[in-house]
Amino acid sequence: MKYLIVNADDFGASRGINRGVIDAHQQGILTSASLLVTAPWAQDAASLGRAAVELSVGLHADLKRQDQTDSEGVRNELREQFIRFQAFIGQPPTHLDSHHNIHRDPELLPLFLELAQEYKVPLREHSSVHYYSNFYGQWDGQTHLEHISSERLEHILQNEIGPGVTELSCHPGYIDPDFLSAYSSEREAELAALCSPRVRQVVEEHGIELISYQELGKLQMNPSPGTIVGEASVA
Repeated sequence: MKYLIVNADDFGASRGINRGVIDAHQQGILTSASLLVTAPWAQDAASLGRAAVELSVGLHADLKRQDQTDSEGVRNELREQFIRFQAFIGQPPTHLDSHHNIHRDPELLPLFLELAQEYKVPLREHSSVHYYSNFYGQWDGQTHLEHISSERLEHILQNEIGPGVTELSCHPGYIDPDFLSAYSSEREAELAALCSPRVRQVVEEHGIELISYQELGKLQMNPSPGTIVGEASVA
């Protein structure tokens, strides 16, 4: 069996991103999102997330660069963001990841693992879920809209999603004139691809079941015959 979690990063970063996440969920294949609780539009995102009952919402932790060398400070900041998340959403996050994947830093990773272990939530790249990050439209300062087109997403679904559970990360959104980001027009291109009827058709044709992070635990407790699903615990 092939199970796919389509997860949007940066939920809360701007009003346009929030709208894009919800549209990608309601009109497209998006199943989960990761909330930036420190961002200006975090409470707006949380309100939208609470209303979208089938949307799984996790914590997209963000750390100021100048604070990343203070281990105890990082530990406290992560816990504070976790607590703020619960206050915004009304329940713990369904998963844990980080802005720009800063949890990959060898000095920060143990602190993220500690938090994930304590609250028993899957941490990106440290659970049974395979992380797919190549649906992205910019590198070396250059925009590559062809890499986030509906045709490219169809190719990914047809050829690069294997058995078990995969998270495909994405960054949908609408352009906001008052939100400055190096990744801007790319967000609208991603949104269009995620909402493409042909993409939805390819999902069905290739036997891919769309799930959210909040469904992951249920799937692992009651796997279908032949399902390849490991434990959700972090390692």
